[in-house]
Amino acid sequence: MPFAIARKGGEETVVFTVEPPQNADATSAKIVAAIGENVFDKEQINITYPHISKQVVLTPAEVKLIKLDIKTGKERIAYIMGAGDEVPKSLTQMGYVVSLLKTDEITKEKLDEFDVVMTGIRAYNTIKDLAFKQELLFDFVSRGNTMIVQYNTLGDLVTPHIAPYPLRLSRDRVTEENAEVQFLVPSHPILNYPNKITSADFKGWQQEQGLYYPNEWGEQFTPLIASADTGETPKKGALLVAQHGKGQYIYTGLSFFRELPEGVPGAFRLLANMISQQKPIK
Repeated sequence: MPFAIARKGGEETVVFTVEPPQNADATSAKIVAAIGENVFDKEQINITYPHISKQVVLTPAEVKLIKLDIKTGKERIAYIMGAGDEVPKSLTQMGYVVSLLKTDEITKEKLDEFDVVMTGIRAYNTIKDLAFKQELLFDFVSRGNTMIVQYNTLGDLVTPHIAPYPLRLSRDRVTEENAEVQFLVPSHPILNYPNKITSADFKGWQQEQGLYYPNEWGEQFTPLIASADTGETPKKGALLVAQHGKGQYIYTGLSFFRELPEGVPGAFRLLANMISQQKPIK
């Protein structure tokens, strides 16, 4: 599409329409601007922190496009941000209504507005006030809702009671992105509803499968998957679920915070299943 920018620093917006394919697929779109014989196809990222010199990084100007084969519900999600991640943005792209919840907003009345509470990565390492909100959160689960806790490190937890039942974190992880996954309870709803999870959903993961898995847990928890790096014993703490009252408490060390921004289809499908456990899709 032709464009003309009159002066340095000027901008012009051009609009493209992209039609998705009928079936699930993934591709990438590359953005290129040509001026005469000069071609510009890089994004400039400025990295500025007080403790280091300014850095400028040029990366290819590309965007990943995905059409997912995925079913989702209408759950209302409260997200408690931890050390910072892009998971809420991905949840919004999936069609969920997501509200960022601060600790001083965690009350019974406020929680009753939601179906699911999720904590961001390392929330129990970075938010001291969570230690005083656990009873409210566990009561939320017991009333028939779902709580999903993403990975935390084990050294500086604000409370040792991050779950309603015994749960001990470790340094266990699986760093091989495509390590073979074994389904320990193939019939479990999280692996079947509303999306059928298969080994294909663990293909194409980026950087690692997961980190800081629990290695000890109470009998109330059910481990759903196991995998291992080459030459190591299987790790079963990647995805644990426990019934608490009428609801579900889920702990996961899977690296959703990496896989969702990278557009990994299986990560979207599995997370949708975790969210949909208490409120059947109509």
